[in-house]
Amino acid sequence: MSIINVENLTFGYDGSTDNIFENVCFRIDTDWNLGFTGRNGRGKTTFMKLLMGKYEYNGRITSSVDFEYFPFSVADENMLVMFLAEEICPNAENWELIRELSLLQVSDDVIYRPYSTLSGGEKTKVMLAMLFLRENCFLLIDEPTNHLDMKGRKILSSYLKRKKGFILISHDRAVLDECIDHILSINRTNIEIEQGNYSSWERNKAARDNFESVQNERLKKEIKNLENAAKKAAEHSDRIERTKIGFNPTKTEKSISRRCSVARKSKKLMNRSKSMENRIEADIEKKSSLLKNIETTADLKLPILKFHSKKLLSVRNLSIKFDDKTVCSSISFDVNEGEIIALSGRNGCGKTSVIKLICGENIPHAGEIIMNHQLKISCISQDFSGLSGNLTDYAQAHELDESLFKAILRKLDFSREQFVKDISDFSDGQKKKVMIAASLCTPAHLYIWDEPLNYLDVYSRRQLEELLVSCKPTMLIVEHDRTFCESVNAKNYYFNS
Repeated sequence: MSIINVENLTFGYDGSTDNIFENVCFRIDTDWNLGFTGRNGRGKTTFMKLLMGKYEYNGRITSSVDFEYFPFSVADENMLVMFLAEEICPNAENWELIRELSLLQVSDDVIYRPYSTLSGGEKTKVMLAMLFLRENCFLLIDEPTNHLDMKGRKILSSYLKRKKGFILISHDRAVLDECIDHILSINRTNIEIEQGNYSSWERNKAARDNFESVQNERLKKEIKNLENAAKKAAEHSDRIERTKIGFNPTKTEKSISRRCSVARKSKKLMNRSKSMENRIEADIEKKSSLLKNIETTADLKLPILKFHSKKLLSVRNLSIKFDDKTVCSSISFDVNEGEIIALSGRNGCGKTSVIKLICGENIPHAGEIIMNHQLKISCISQDFSGLSGNLTDYAQAHELDESLFKAILRKLDFSREQFVKDISDFSDGQKKKVMIAASLCTPAHLYIWDEPLNYLDVYSRRQLEELLVSCKPTMLIVEHDRTFCESVNAKNYYFNS
């Protein structure tokens, strides 16, 4: 067991007006399986890179272990996996690598293949197997589920559950619940660490948020009552204060000694009024410390167009081949108004190819896709590698209402500072939100989203869940987040090839 100490960590990117971390202090036990959660752009990946020594910072980070980051870059992707393993984990034997790969349900013969020939899911599993074979290393695992289907995510979470000592950034709630025993959350104003999985942390946070909300309402009422009482006390004190100076010519004074009692009464009321003012100030200060970490999400809307037919799309006996290799075959399904159809299956079974074909890309195929030429489709691709320029340029290039586009991004937790940045400087989650906001700006009969949740934080996932449940759009979606698909009542179509 070793301790990672973070003391007074302060860091901000050059040119940014706000620091990402400000005098942050906490401790991490290297035996923990630590989940890392927080809004997109809050600094999760940045913190991992600080641990790796990639940036200069103020404060101290001390540890007696080495850090390894996933995913790592491979200089020569044509290298055989077994030779790559010798570079990454030189002290490990081949049988140890094969053992780890078997736990990840990867075939033994993968070690004799060039790394470049592996699928995205296979690369993920091979990388993790190699990293866990390194000695005296604490793993920093950044979004490992993005290239994994539902089955692959279950395998991954079971594998990580057997391990000790890592930080896992993931927004897949089912994966986090399966394999972590502590969670670190970057909140709006602080960083918290607590024992348990994601669901227990979420319940505790909801209880804290609810308590703060109740306290806030109680304090608001108390402050209002105190303000009214203080106002009345001050008015009464003023009236009495006016009577102690001189005599009232309309009345006959019985005793000049009356002035002393009036003065004492006036002073008492003034002190009471001042005491109330002090209590009001204290309660306002206490109230201002509440609600700082409550994450609020605004409702989203979809500009759904009404189609003249209940059936929007039919796919019949569709087959796709690349270089004589059959990607998928005998694919048949219908998309009816108000349905959310989730295409499911292993990585590489052709789900994205089918979506691209429906969206108009020229892909060699057999079979037919039946849809009306008047059908308007709004698509989200899983690839955002080419995004650049500012948001105004993006809106103009995609013929979007710029005001609406930016208003939706604000609802997706974009700060106004983001509006002047280049999109290429955004986090991966923020880039994904740009594409989602563009789709939410686009009136359509059918929405086709290819893995829209990749890199997206849990709060935004919930926003989309609530959107789809309330608006009931017609949608064709590829998504491997089991919790999300169940929440939106998606109908699964399984690719068996």
